[in-house]
Amino acid sequence: MKTILFQGDSITDAGRSYTDDIHLGYGYPTMVSGVLGMEYPGQYQMYNRGVSGNRVVDLYARIKADILNLKPDILSILIGVNDVWHEFGNQNGVDAEKYFKIYSMLIEEIREALPDIQILILEPFVLKASGTQEHWDAFRREVEKRAQKAREVAEKYHLVFVPLQERFDEAEKLAPAEHWLVDGVHPSSAGHELIKRAWLAGMKELSD
Repeated sequence: MKTILFQGDSITDAGRSYTDDIHLGYGYPTMVSGVLGMEYPGQYQMYNRGVSGNRVVDLYARIKADILNLKPDILSILIGVNDVWHEFGNQNGVDAEKYFKIYSMLIEEIREALPDIQILILEPFVLKASGTQEHWDAFRREVEKRAQKAREVAEKYHLVFVPLQERFDEAEKLAPAEHWLVDGVHPSSAGHELIKRAWLAGMKELSD
């Protein structure tokens, strides 16, 4: 049985249980688990260790307990929007260069400990809605910088990169931003479905 670990912030956390590994939350990890559990019964064990509010530095601080100790075969990481958002709220963000540096350290240490691991890097994303409109121009610009750095991390270590911003931009042409991201950051059920589909496409790249 292969182990899949979902890592990230509140988008990944999505109300998951912190006391057992059965309840993966209401977001894309549960949706992915449903598809893989149906199509490949008994072949995957899923863990969700997303933590609401996390920046890349917070994820790095959890590397031992919440990544290495679980010894995943496949690791999915979605991190970056809080590295921007926290700067607007309490001047505690993580700038793009430091984001890249810490993200790189994270990947290097994971690969050193788990040389056979496969990793999916998911792109941070944002839309204009209630939680982002006050600082919209800067918010979008800065999230795009983190997205570019996430892509550079994936390229540097030859990892699968899962693009999401363009998918949400295209989705916004079909329905308002809030239909997909209720506050511009946190996905609705439709938004999580969009991530799920992109995630499964990324996983297919792992096996191709």
